[in-house]
Amino acid sequence: MSSNCALKELAALIGESARVDHPLGAMTTYRVGGPAGVFVRLETPADIERVVAGLSQVPVPVLVLGAGSNILVADEGFEGLVVALGPGFADMELSSEIVHAGGAVPLPRLARRSAAYGLTGFEWAVGVPGWLGGAVAMNAGGHGSEMATVIVRCGVVDLCTGHEMVLSSADLELGYRHSGLHPWHVVIWAELALNRGDRAESEALISGIVRWRRENQPGGSNAGSVFKNPPGSSAGHLIEQAGLKGHRIGSAMISCKHANFIQADGAAVPVTSSALIDLAREVVAERAGIVLETEVKMVGFTAEQDRQPAR
Repeated sequence: MSSNCALKELAALIGESARVDHPLGAMTTYRVGGPAGVFVRLETPADIERVVAGLSQVPVPVLVLGAGSNILVADEGFEGLVVALGPGFADMELSSEIVHAGGAVPLPRLARRSAAYGLTGFEWAVGVPGWLGGAVAMNAGGHGSEMATVIVRCGVVDLCTGHEMVLSSADLELGYRHSGLHPWHVVIWAELALNRGDRAESEALISGIVRWRRENQPGGSNAGSVFKNPPGSSAGHLIEQAGLKGHRIGSAMISCKHANFIQADGAAVPVTSSALIDLAREVVAERAGIVLETEVKMVGFTAEQDRQPAR
């Protein structure tokens, strides 16, 4: 069975919520990229059950999409199933020192709500434009902190088996921008342990973080930090030292404000951004002897494309 026929069969099995050849670009901060073979927005546990049932009969590659703020989709798109949580998984419950929130809750909203409630320890997340589920899956962080410092446990569904798991922080195997979760695992809720604090102090800290980001990081179409910081160094500093700050290929440019960001301003963004990523990795390896690892998720790019030199 061809992949196209398999995807159509999967969509039929899932039902009305499934969309074939659904555009992904508008669901990412780059605003470009090809379609998902099949796309489903999960609003209820029943939606998850239908996806699991479909995948049990027609197994295809799976991608869980969050806010789309850390992803670059190739023009060819993703030849598989893309799922995203809907508003049905965006509830928040705050108690004395515990926050329980759905996987689709935006981190900036959760940071502001917890601060307003008088809780401290999550202010840093106001500067991370992602959703809670994705933040758990990649151990997102910023301003000297990360999810590993606050998460207690989370609820995860394996879309390939239907197995529901409650995983502790230790179970998640959290590392720098890494967890032990797989692409077919969807985080539907997470529980965070914060501390009692002073609302005014927390909100002042949040304002300072927002101001710092506006002053030091670019806006516009980008996917945040492109590379992980290597031990004891900064990816942005290494790229700048390599003379690539402001370097442009077609419609994409290494930011003049922060060299670990790639800004886009044209229709050929996927291929030109990918070329800049390859170029930065190649030049930094040559000049500093450090091989940079991408933090941004590259979707739909072949291994052969990734190896092509770019100038």
